[in-house]
Amino acid sequence: LTASGLAAARPDAAVVSVRAPSASAALRWAADCREAGLFVGCFRPPSVPDGISRLRLTARANLTGEEIDRAVGVILRTAPAGATDR
Repeated sequence: LTASGLAAARPDAAVVSVRAPSASAALRWAADCREAGLFVGCFRPPSVPDGISRLRLTARANLTGEEIDRAVGVILRTAPAGATDR
């Protein structure tokens, strides 16, 4: 995700957060991901202390490389304008 220009955390565990440009964009982005078959969470104020809305991705140890590539593709295809830092 970061190689594609998204502001995503490099986690020490299975949860990755990806910054969204706004609360409404995060809600729409999560909905678009779900419509494409990828369930992601969404955090927006007041649940995020820094006031920055995010997608919340949770990985499992048994995901294949193909499944991860598909998830990244869905996230990138549905990313709202302003989501990339490039």
